[in-house]
Amino acid sequence: MVWSRIVKVVTQVKLTPTPEQAAALKHTLRTVNEAACWVSGVAFERGVPREYELRKRTYAELRERGLGAQVAQHVIKKVRDAYTSLHANLRAGNLGKKGSKRRIKVESKPIAFRPQAAQPYDDRCLSWQYDAQTVSIWTMAGRLKGVRFACSPNALKQLIAHRKGESDLVERDGVFYLIATCEVPEAETREPGGFIGVDLGIVNIATTSTGYRAAGRKLNRYRRRQLALRAKLQKKGTKSAKRLLAKQRRKESRRAKDINHCVSKTIVTEAERTGRGICLEELTGIRERVRLRKPQRVALHSWAFAQLGEFIVYKARRAGVPVVFVDPAYSSQQCAECGHVDRLNRISQALFICRGCGVVAHADRNASRVLARRGQNVWDAGRKSHVPATSPRS
Repeated sequence: MVWSRIVKVVTQVKLTPTPEQAAALKHTLRTVNEAACWVSGVAFERGVPREYELRKRTYAELRERGLGAQVAQHVIKKVRDAYTSLHANLRAGNLGKKGSKRRIKVESKPIAFRPQAAQPYDDRCLSWQYDAQTVSIWTMAGRLKGVRFACSPNALKQLIAHRKGESDLVERDGVFYLIATCEVPEAETREPGGFIGVDLGIVNIATTSTGYRAAGRKLNRYRRRQLALRAKLQKKGTKSAKRLLAKQRRKESRRAKDINHCVSKTIVTEAERTGRGICLEELTGIRERVRLRKPQRVALHSWAFAQLGEFIVYKARRAGVPVVFVDPAYSSQQCAECGHVDRLNRISQALFICRGCGVVAHADRNASRVLARRGQNVWDAGRKSHVPATSPRS
């Protein structure tokens, strides 16, 4: 039996409930998240017991609060998963070293859930009617039927063909969304006829060895304006200023996400069209490795390159395009023509002049060609031999 690998993709649809349905959904989210905060307090006091132990101590109370059996189970699991993620971050040092103010603050109180935080629903609590574009969903006011949703035609096709597992109900700025998980079969990875190197940067978000360049000027200008606006709002400190801060943060995140989607789609489409693979830089831990001045740190921490890499990887897996990660060390100082490495080769941000062979090139384009060669070497080193085995001598 052949097992095909899958790519998990989330599809978001917007709910368009009536005022009565919206009130029921709002009350439900606030009730289940209030219950989750109570369960979190029990878990914190008891030293975060296992899920089975936590269920024994909290399930009956959740049922008395009016939660359905499945919803109560999901609330307990949501809390346990939150503590699992917290402990993983603590072990990895993502919340500071032991004894630091940030870590002490996190460890000194139970996890709290926002009133609008996402609540998972399984197929017992939520059913989809794709033809009518409606859902039937459990609420504290009973089962709501005929709640309409809106999405693009492609998203609807993906839901019909590949939706599987839980869906999350979430509220953002008074609007309700359902975030469904789709398990899309992964295409068979083909043998590439070369690699496209992708050099990531701030001035140019992505530059490929095939000549594509995604300029970051517009996004950087937008981020500078947002930075100045955040400074003003933080200085003001009123409730309305904090609400606007949260709204602007989500808006900036959506804009960067949309740009990353467009850039990743262009790169994967080019690789698929030309029959090549994609080579990306391994940038894990770059924020800890690099020491920069404060203005430069702001630009560095605004990068969304991890997200861009994730988008490229999952789009490539769906298209059957191989992706490799390589060490980017000295890629900006190495000549793609002769391989000469010299710090002085990089004349400026955009200009590269090799001191070995004299070639003149755009610095990011040169780096992307270096990465493409490294990607081919990595692929060749891990490639299975296609040479037929020789017969043993008699």
